[in-house]
Amino acid sequence: MKMFVEPPAIYLHKQPVDFRKSINGLSIIVEEQMKLTCFSGALFVFCNRQRDKLKVLYWDKTGFCLWYKRLEKDKFKWPKRMTGEVLTLTEREWQWLLEGLDIEKMQGHKPLEYSSVF
Repeated sequence: MKMFVEPPAIYLHKQPVDFRKSINGLSIIVEEQMKLTCFSGALFVFCNRQRDKLKVLYWDKTGFCLWYKRLEKDKFKWPKRMTGEVLTLTEREWQWLLEGLDIEKMQGHKPLEYSSVF
């Protein structure tokens, strides 16, 4: 089942956050620390210090939604070497992260653009 239908962007907050924060607290992080707008429809992804929980905040045009995932026996492979405090993920990288893959090590084929066959 797909939870999010083609979000315009997926932003990952690299630093762990206090998971007592809910919609209001996370939206303040988005606005003040990430310097982004909460009302864009984008997914804003947060992780706890132990890296076994995720929260995803997004606006669905009628209100805020907060999605939560807790791993029972593992940890998310949270990016450390990628530069910046806020990372922009592709939908593919987002799926890799949810599946437990290390997005810093995973690389697909680079897209090619051609204007003609010859």
